Amino acid sequence: MSRAGTAKFAPHCAVCPLKVRCTKAASRSFTVSEHDRELVAARAAWQDEELRGTYRKHRPMAERTISWLVAKGNRRLRYRGVERNEAWAHRRVAALNLRRLVVLGLTRQDGNWVLATT
Repeated sequence: MSRAGTAKFAPHCAVCPLKVRCTKAASRSFTVSEHDRELVAARAAWQDEELRGTYRKHRPMAERTISWLVAKGNRRLRYRGVERNEAWAHRRVAALNLRRLVVLGLTRQDGNWVLATT
């Protein structure tokens, strides 16, 4: 069971021994959302070095892929309607994938597509 709510600390500020370390904001409150347990668990999971290593390994390529997808004015949808935009997005991703394969060495040999092996 998840509880959500807001705790207000202002009434207790006058006698608080940590007042000098507290915020100077006019409203002193702490909000707990229904997703707070998940956030706490996710923060704890990030202490695992293996997870952080995997993230560091794959994040750069994911970020690069997203930047390729939205490059040259492709941040906005082109058409009206879900089907047409979905078809456009599939073609865009297919073109990016093909471009990436060409960069990796995709060539045509004897009527077949082959990737250069290293």
